Amino acid sequence: MSTKPRRRVLLAAATATLTVAACTVPSLAMAVPPSGPKADFTLTVLHGNDMESALLPITGTDGGSYGGAARFAELFQQLEQYAWEADRAPGQAGKRGVITISAGDNFLPGPNLSASEDSGVANYDAQAFSAVGFDASALGNHDFDLGPDYLADWLGDVSSDTAFVSNNLGFEAEPQLLARVEDGTIVTSHVEKVKGERIGIIGLTTPDLPQLTSLGDVTVDPALAEIANAQAAAYAEAGVDKVILVSHLQDIDNERALAGELTGIDIIIAGGGGEVLADADDPIVPTGATRYGDYPVVETDADGEEVPIVTTTGLYQYVGRLVVTFDREGEIISFDEELSRAIPVAAQGPDAVDPDPTVLANVEQPVAAYVAGLAETVIAQTAVPLDGIRNNVRSRETNLGDLVADSLVYAGQLAALDVGITAPIVGLQNGGGIRNASVIPAGDITLLDTYTVLPFPNFVAVAPDLPIATFVAVVEHGVSGAVSGDVLQPDGRFGQAAGYSFTYDASRPVGDRVVDLVLDDGTVIVAGGVLAATAPATISFATNDFTFRGGDGYPLAGVSFVVLPYTYQEAFETHLIDGLGGVVTAADYPVGGEGRIVEVD
Repeated sequence: MSTKPRRRVLLAAATATLTVAACTVPSLAMAVPPSGPKADFTLTVLHGNDMESALLPITGTDGGSYGGAARFAELFQQLEQYAWEADRAPGQAGKRGVITISAGDNFLPGPNLSASEDSGVANYDAQAFSAVGFDASALGNHDFDLGPDYLADWLGDVSSDTAFVSNNLGFEAEPQLLARVEDGTIVTSHVEKVKGERIGIIGLTTPDLPQLTSLGDVTVDPALAEIANAQAAAYAEAGVDKVILVSHLQDIDNERALAGELTGIDIIIAGGGGEVLADADDPIVPTGATRYGDYPVVETDADGEEVPIVTTTGLYQYVGRLVVTFDREGEIISFDEELSRAIPVAAQGPDAVDPDPTVLANVEQPVAAYVAGLAETVIAQTAVPLDGIRNNVRSRETNLGDLVADSLVYAGQLAALDVGITAPIVGLQNGGGIRNASVIPAGDITLLDTYTVLPFPNFVAVAPDLPIATFVAVVEHGVSGAVSGDVLQPDGRFGQAAGYSFTYDASRPVGDRVVDLVLDDGTVIVAGGVLAATAPATISFATNDFTFRGGDGYPLAGVSFVVLPYTYQEAFETHLIDGLGGVVTAADYPVGGEGRIVEVD
């Protein structure tokens, strides 16, 4: 491997504080000996992942502007042009080519994605994706967040030039997605022809998909190595000797572990983890992110061959570029260390990237106008101040906490019939998920307020048959934070309640703090600290998917739950408009709450 300093092609080094995470990464020993294999084909892989509807630029800790779909698209096109037209670097082959790949999570529910609703034009995320010009893409978990039909519509807005490769998902029971299979948008095999060379693409999505998103009847095959190896063998049989795996496994450690089971795969493009891969002298976007390791990470496959693995942090902040050279047998013989890295999408400095004018005009500007308009869109009136102060929602009942928890139950009841589950009668919202950190004064509630209160991509989820003892343990966990002087201290796990009321004693040991617990219909669940004999065996319970997946340490491991196609923000908005008729009254949501959570001595 070359040890000389890298040439900075487009961007000067950015100033940033970088913390190196503990990570052992093997070196890529791919230098070509003088008498070694002859360079036959040099491939530039341009890649991105986890764009997640971050269409508008962000501000870094240095005050600079970074990312944005328009700059990302422009940089992507510049890098692609450079790969085709620049002088051949030492060690590269005379024949060169480019392939462009996304590793999924191409959009994400939130205000930017909502801008596409009723816009009268193609989805803004789809327009940005098409402008970049990806040759192939995997499917990520967030691509299913609004359900299979929404994904199918989004795919219909994307340019037909992109192949969405999925080898471990089944779409037979979802008609609209099946139609995308039948029209060739979603494929299980795709060979990209570049300068006469054939490059096979394999696409894998995390087996945890059913617990992460609104999957509908899409099926997931967890046998990742078996599937990938079979497809790689099929490519080899067809004479395709260059294979790229595009995987969305949520954490690059999963790709690293998988690599050891693979055979016949040359490169892995990972998605879902958001890791920062950068060498020590590489510029990074100054957002406080922690460096995982060098670009690329390298693992050894089942045949003893080294496989480079690359990813970026997403959100349109970086374009990844990996440059490798193959011999005539389709084996990687060298890696261009000077050119290969994740390149920040920056707006300032001598190497700033100007926005693509079409994406700026057709995507960023209308989305920015829509988001600004959220602040002017009044959806409800509140007769009482709504308390979202950080320490309050994390340590005691507040009326905003009640309102959010109620909205989870309301959304679960609306969707129950459609998804074929028992409607929830109780719910819980972790205080850490309420983020406005202020009081919404009496008066107007705007649409922007709902995003400010509930900004995360968390989805409403329901466990229709939660064992009653587990429900009690969940309530208990919500008041199990640290205690100082017999006073519960603020903690993100604090559970705002809906459909029940309870008393607890913070001076008692953790695990034994709930004294009494009664459902709104009068059913006694706990009396005197003991589970009541008359308590039901199970209960239908609503919360957010973050909590069901063990967020804040909630004891819900192994619980069967259904993720609904509502973000918790959408549930809140719907409850305000439809459930409450646009009016929050002091009678229903008094200051300090209505006694759902009471601490006793």
